[in-house]
Amino acid sequence: MAATDTALTGLRQMIASGSLGPGAKFPPEPELCERLGVSRSSLREAVRSLAALGVIESRHGSGTYVSALDPAEIISRFSLSVELIPLEGVLQLLEVRRILEANATASAAARQDPELADRLAEILDRLEATTDAAEIQQLDAEFHGAICTAGGNPTVTALTAVIRGRGGHYRIFEPGVEFEAIKETSDRGHRAILSAITLRDPAAAATAASAHIAQTELWLRALRPTPQPD
Repeated sequence: MAATDTALTGLRQMIASGSLGPGAKFPPEPELCERLGVSRSSLREAVRSLAALGVIESRHGSGTYVSALDPAEIISRFSLSVELIPLEGVLQLLEVRRILEANATASAAARQDPELADRLAEILDRLEATTDAAEIQQLDAEFHGAICTAGGNPTVTALTAVIRGRGGHYRIFEPGVEFEAIKETSDRGHRAILSAITLRDPAAAATAASAHIAQTELWLRALRPTPQPD
């Protein structure tokens, strides 16, 4: 593993320093091995590790290239690790999501996309009409994803989606004693967000989004559900 770590560190430094920028082709394998002082097997293992992170791409018959290094694409790969985080870690991530999504919701309200409010209203109509847990989760993700996309920052959209994806394994919209109260409060929170966006009020939009996600944190702390597979 030490040799693989050496190769991985060397490749990362080449990219981070800018000597190999986005889309650049790596030198031939023998040259890289000599430069980094590692074997071919160690180099290939390092390349596979960076490829899994979306940093490197191998093109059959052409060679190995630095990817476009798109931050949203790289962040989306975090889900491979984030899905392992237990509830206490998820609660910490929800604090991050609360900050990011409040900003994204304010941006969505400020950008004044005339079609966004109609789309969100249609999603909420379906969300409020269903009691199916899987459909609630899917529509909730669609609602928040549409807002983040409208906020105009793909990196924020990707990061909040990764956090939301792990949080979705801890399901609070399951049939039980608290279901109706949770559903009613969640629906009301969504409507407050939509109202602020419709009124094109960034401050109110940020406040509504922050309060809505904070409420989710409270439910998770209180219910402490067991994570469920997709």
